[in-house]
Amino acid sequence: MEKILITGGRVIDPANQFDSQADVLLAAGQVARIGTHLSASADRHIDATGKIVCPGLIDLHVHFREPGDEEEETIASGSAAAVAGGFTSVVCMPNTTPPIDEATAVEYVHRMGRQARKTFIYVMGALTKDRAGQELSEIGLMHQAGAVGFTDDGSGVQNTAVMLRAMKYASMFNTLVAQHCQDNTLIKDGVMNSGYHSTVLGLPGMDPLGEELMLWRDVQLVRKTGVRYHAQHISTAGAVEIIRQAKRDGLPVSCEVTPHHLLLTEDCVMDYDTYFKVNPPLRTAADVQAIREAVREGLVDALATDHAPHLQSEKELEFLAAPFGIASLECALPLYRKALIDTGLTDWMGMLAMLTCRPAKILGIDKGRIGPGDRADVAIIDPNAEWVIDAEAFYSKSRNSPYHGWTVKGKVLATMVAGEIRYFCPEWSSIKQ
Repeated sequence: MEKILITGGRVIDPANQFDSQADVLLAAGQVARIGTHLSASADRHIDATGKIVCPGLIDLHVHFREPGDEEEETIASGSAAAVAGGFTSVVCMPNTTPPIDEATAVEYVHRMGRQARKTFIYVMGALTKDRAGQELSEIGLMHQAGAVGFTDDGSGVQNTAVMLRAMKYASMFNTLVAQHCQDNTLIKDGVMNSGYHSTVLGLPGMDPLGEELMLWRDVQLVRKTGVRYHAQHISTAGAVEIIRQAKRDGLPVSCEVTPHHLLLTEDCVMDYDTYFKVNPPLRTAADVQAIREAVREGLVDALATDHAPHLQSEKELEFLAAPFGIASLECALPLYRKALIDTGLTDWMGMLAMLTCRPAKILGIDKGRIGPGDRADVAIIDPNAEWVIDAEAFYSKSRNSPYHGWTVKGKVLATMVAGEIRYFCPEWSSIKQ
């Protein structure tokens, strides 16, 4: 394996609270040395002057659609999109066709990830068989097969007794339980946030209380079981309050937020544009502000894309029939920057913590840092590069991104996984052999 010397960059490693100009030597798949003016010989030299060098990003919530909907995305195409976005580790959700609810399915996703040879692929198994919310899946066997957590993502577990059993069982393995918080009795056939806009548009609404009731219920179950619990893509001010209280009480509760819930509001739906149809739905400006404040306070543990690719033909259906989801893996970094750094809510150290060491801690994986001896998962970012998002140029198979045409700042130039260059920006010529 070749040696790579990265020189002159601003090295930001939130796990080790390191933020300084330094050189980084990668060798044998690990970070060999970090220091100033390293003179080690290397097979490749990358001049990162004026750039940020950081641990590879971790996305704990993506949909790569395989098995079952390979026309929308495959593990290979999703992996290519991931490294183009600076992500060296991603976690695939189990709402595939069929669902990932047994050990062989977990092993299949891992095998396809290894064959793709791009990003590290992790997987969450389904909490219940067929994600039907009735009978527990084989949590123990899937945990043994390498599942990093369990969720029925796309559906909240409605039955409280089933959720309690799932938490008790998962706690035996000290594994993570993640939840798509949504009470179906309040959501029903909703397609957007419930309120004035849904009334004007004549579309069925999704009451914010549906998210908050299930989250509150689950927090009470966490008090009883002590299981590690993760609230997926929280979207309401009420959910923020519940997370805040749970953390004050010292409960093992974490949460994630998405780019769209940080940047977009229900106003975007006013033209019936299905590219803005997502679940949980886009909420009010007050909800967006509450989510941003939660980031500023440190309540948000991770930034997750909820990358959800769909066919153009599906998104061209009428609003009621079109699927939920936004593809954003390749442009997530500048979107986070726009929402959080450019608004003064956090800095690069704080933002990168929510994209590296903090999601690694939630998942219980040995990733998210670049100290000597750590695995050489590294991203190089130009924080000042201004560019226009072109969904037609995505490595992802799908183009359902409402950010197409946006001018953004901050670009991933190179991504290294286990010491190998898995992505290099074609426009960047700062590599020497």
